[in-house]
Amino acid sequence: MHEIWFESAGTRLFAVESGQGAPIILLHGGLATHLATRRFAAALETQFRIITPDLRGSGRSIHAEPLSWDLLADDVAALVAHLGLEKAVIGGVSFGAGCAVRVALRHPAVTAALVVLHPAFAGADVGLMPAQDSAMRAMDAAGSRAVTDGMQALFPLCETLPPEMREPVKALFATYDPASVAATTHFMASGAQPFASAAELASITVPTLLVPGVDATHPREVADVYRCIPDLHTVETPDFAAAIAGFLERP
Repeated sequence: MHEIWFESAGTRLFAVESGQGAPIILLHGGLATHLATRRFAAALETQFRIITPDLRGSGRSIHAEPLSWDLLADDVAALVAHLGLEKAVIGGVSFGAGCAVRVALRHPAVTAALVVLHPAFAGADVGLMPAQDSAMRAMDAAGSRAVTDGMQALFPLCETLPPEMREPVKALFATYDPASVAATTHFMASGAQPFASAAELASITVPTLLVPGVDATHPREVADVYRCIPDLHTVETPDFAAAIAGFLERP
């Protein structure tokens, strides 16, 4: 496993890669880093080349300016180019799934296949569900306070996590850049969507894996919007690595 630094739109961004084989770029969720995707992606290293970036405004990819889905998607395309790849499987979890979808729509030439894990975005014609809106507003309020109060402003968000995860997540939060967190949480709370409608999703022609969400911030009705993708393969499982391997190894 080694570190990658690359440039996109004038910003220095960070990623980690390991393994050999067909390249898979996996994108983490909101308020997370590449470490979140590494937790399940490590099981794929014996078969695939796994690339896990810190999205712009997250982890070591410092960015305190406004975000957009197009900017995030362009970063992924820049990573593909930096690595000298023609194309890669593009996937993500939650917020990262939204970014992966935007890559497939904006940069289809670099997208070999699409992996959508616990999607959180149903498109502009649907918007955020009430539980999602509430959660993202809470994150935005905490992210705004972090600029003046420090990263401990995020610690109350950990109370919803299993007890064994709270202290490790707080330790991770403490490493974040406050201004980047504020930019990211503000973007999430804005309700901006990575696509307009189901009709736009239907234009995605690459093979797509969908693993529906299982909670109020990743509700099944959001995943249902993706069923209009023509070459869609849906798997109901908590084992992301097994789902991805099975999807990519099918005949």
